[in-house]
Amino acid sequence: MSSRAPEPVRASVTVSLAGPEAFALFAEGFGNWWPREYTWSLDVLQRIGLEPHAGGRCYEIGPHDFHSDWGRVLVWDPPHRLQLAWQISPRREPEPNPAKASEVEARFEPIAGGGTQVLLEHRGFERHGSEGAGYRDALGSPQGWPWILERYAAAAANQRISRQAGVGRV
Repeated sequence: MSSRAPEPVRASVTVSLAGPEAFALFAEGFGNWWPREYTWSLDVLQRIGLEPHAGGRCYEIGPHDFHSDWGRVLVWDPPHRLQLAWQISPRREPEPNPAKASEVEARFEPIAGGGTQVLLEHRGFERHGSEGAGYRDALGSPQGWPWILERYAAAAANQRISRQAGVGRV
């Protein structure tokens, strides 16, 4: 048995939004792009979001005031960086113990000529115990963070198109 910690999951996506817009969509518009398929409430999801400050909650609200915290905001540094304590266990259940949380960090780097590259790193899977390596593999698979970031990129493209359509209208 290896005592080596699982490698972080790294994924990235490029969007044609400026850094402040890219950060705002990712963090403040979290509920506009996060896949409902990756929530407990699924099609009856009421709201999902991030409280915009260090110590804020990442949460889901479903019907009948169903409430589940997904984690905490560790770093809130718009438009550059967002870091979360990921308090969802490998069994996809809430993990209230912060010592057993992995971390998700998103960095927003400007691209010469316009746009932003969003670099995501999910690390600390060893904190999830013996199931951490399998959890890492699931989130690193094409259906994990890469697919989630594709959803974000699609929302960014739609936001850009909507903004362009509104420019110059009376």
